[in-house]
Amino acid sequence: MSEKNLIGKVSATERQPTTVDEFHFWIQDDTLVKPFDIVKVKHYRQSITYGVIEDIWHTTDSPGHIGSYVSSDFGDVASEPQTLRLGVSIAKCKVLSNHPQNGIESEQIYMPIQDGSPVYFAHESEIIEALGLKYINNPIPAGFIETSNASVPIHFNRDFLIGPEGAHLNISGISGLATKTSYAMFLLQALQQKQNDIAIIILNVKGTDLLRLDEANPKLQSQDQHEYKKSGLECKPFEQVTYFYPYQNNEDKFYSHTYLSKEVLEQQHRSNCAFNYIYTYENDRENLDLLFSNIDDPNQTMESILNEIVENPEFDGLTWESFLSAIKEYTQKGHSKGKEISIASWRKFTRLIRKSINNNIFQGSKGASRKKHCYLKEKIQNIQNSDIFVIDIAKLDEQIQCFVFGDIVKAVYELKLGETERKEESIPKQVIIFVDELNKYAAASAPKNSPILNAILEISERGRSMGVILFSAEQFKSDIHDRAKGNCSTHVYGRTNAIEISKPDYRFIPKVFTNMMTRLSKGELIIEHPIFRTLLKIKFPFPAYHQNQEKD
Repeated sequence: MSEKNLIGKVSATERQPTTVDEFHFWIQDDTLVKPFDIVKVKHYRQSITYGVIEDIWHTTDSPGHIGSYVSSDFGDVASEPQTLRLGVSIAKCKVLSNHPQNGIESEQIYMPIQDGSPVYFAHESEIIEALGLKYINNPIPAGFIETSNASVPIHFNRDFLIGPEGAHLNISGISGLATKTSYAMFLLQALQQKQNDIAIIILNVKGTDLLRLDEANPKLQSQDQHEYKKSGLECKPFEQVTYFYPYQNNEDKFYSHTYLSKEVLEQQHRSNCAFNYIYTYENDRENLDLLFSNIDDPNQTMESILNEIVENPEFDGLTWESFLSAIKEYTQKGHSKGKEISIASWRKFTRLIRKSINNNIFQGSKGASRKKHCYLKEKIQNIQNSDIFVIDIAKLDEQIQCFVFGDIVKAVYELKLGETERKEESIPKQVIIFVDELNKYAAASAPKNSPILNAILEISERGRSMGVILFSAEQFKSDIHDRAKGNCSTHVYGRTNAIEISKPDYRFIPKVFTNMMTRLSKGELIIEHPIFRTLLKIKFPFPAYHQNQEKD
C-alpha cells in the first residue's frame, strides 16, 4: 500500500475496543478527513478491511475543561501555555467488508482489527469494492460520492430500484434546498436512457418545473457535460414526452389550465405533444369516490350514496348538469327516494360534489378535435415503451388533484392487470409513477377508507410484482403513512430540520449522519439502497432539461 494514502493507525483501548462492526483510529497530524470517507486497513492473512468514517472528535490528556483553563494562565486568552497538551483527533469507523487477496467472498475474515494497524484512504476502485458495487447487475447511475481523496460515480442496482428484487423510491427534504424533484428527474432520465422496456408518468404539482422536459438546458456548462459522461449518460433532455393539461374554456391559453406561458404552450400544441384532459359523466361516474379521498366518513354515508349512484338506473345516461339536478331531488324534504339515507347526508354530498364538478375538466366534450380533448385513462392504457407522460395538476384544487391522481393509478392498474385489449408483450414491463407532495395522498392522518390511500398502499405492497413502481417525494418523511414508506427499497434524504430528525423514522441512522442532514448544501443528498453497505452522501449532475430556476 502506498504510504502517500496513509492517514493514521487503529487504536484499541480498554473503553473503546475494536469489534467486528467498528474500530477507531487516530488521525495523522495535518490530515483532513470527513464523515462518509472510505478507508482501508491491513488485516489478518494479508486481507483488507474497509470502513466508512461515521464520526470524528479531538481529545487531549486534560482530565477536564478546567485544566485547559488553568494551563492558559487561569483564563488569559492571550497567553502561551508553558506546557502543551497532548492531543489527537480520533475517527470512528463502521466496518463495511473484508476482502482476502484471493478475492473469494465466502472467505471474508470477521475478526476485530488489531491495534496499531495502518489506515489508508481507499482509492476509486477500492471504494467501489468496499461498497459492494463491483458486481452490480443492470447499474443505474445514482450520482457521485466525493471523499477527501476521490470522486466516484455510484450506481443503483436496477433490480432493487424498480424490481423484481425490490422497488419504489422515496425522497424527503425541505422545500427548495433539498433538490428532491431534480434528483428524481435525474434518476428517471437515467432509466429512460438505460432501459427500453419502461414507461414513466410524472405529475407536475407546482409551477412549470416539469413542463419543459423535452427542451435542452441552455445553462449547462462543460463540467456538467463531463459529469453526465462520467455517469455513463448522454447529456440531453428527455425524449418521447407528452404533456397533458387540465381543460379550461379559455382560448387565449389554448384551452389549457396551466402556469405555462402561452408561447411554450403554442409550440407544444403545434408539435402535437400536448393535450387537454377532460372527464365526462358517462366515462367517470364510477370514479366519483376519488373526490372524497380526504373526507372523513366514519359512518360510511358518503360511500352509501356513491353506491346508490352507481347501481340506480335512474342515474344512467346523464350529463354532469343533469346529474346535479337529479341528486338535488334527494335533498328536498318529503322526497320519496333514497329514504334509507338521511337528507342531511344527501345535502352534504351535493355540496361537496357541486364544488368539484363545476371545474372546467368536468364539462362537455364538444369541439374535441379543435380543443385537443383527451381522456387520461385511454392515453395511459396506450402508453408505449420509453414514453414519458407529464400530467399537469398544479392549478387544480386539492380534491380534484386527488381525483386525477386516483384516475391515473386505476388506469395503470387496469393496464397491468390485462383489463385492456392490448397484448401483454406490447405493454411496458414497468410503469413508473412519480408524484411530489406525497403527503397529500398518503398522509399518516389520512382517513382509513380513503380510496387513494388504499391505491398507494396497494402499489407499495404489491405493485412490484405487477410492474407498477412508485417514485415519490415530500417535505417530511414522518408525515407519510408507515406502510407507504416502509415498502420503499430506496430512500433519499435531503436537507431537513432538527425537529424532523428527532422522529422515529431516523432512529436507526447514525447520529452524525442525521445531524448532517440539517446542514446539507443545495444539491447534496444522503441515499440508502439495499445493496449499499452504508448510507452515502452524493451529488448529481445539473438537470439537462430546461429549468426556470437553478434547482428545485
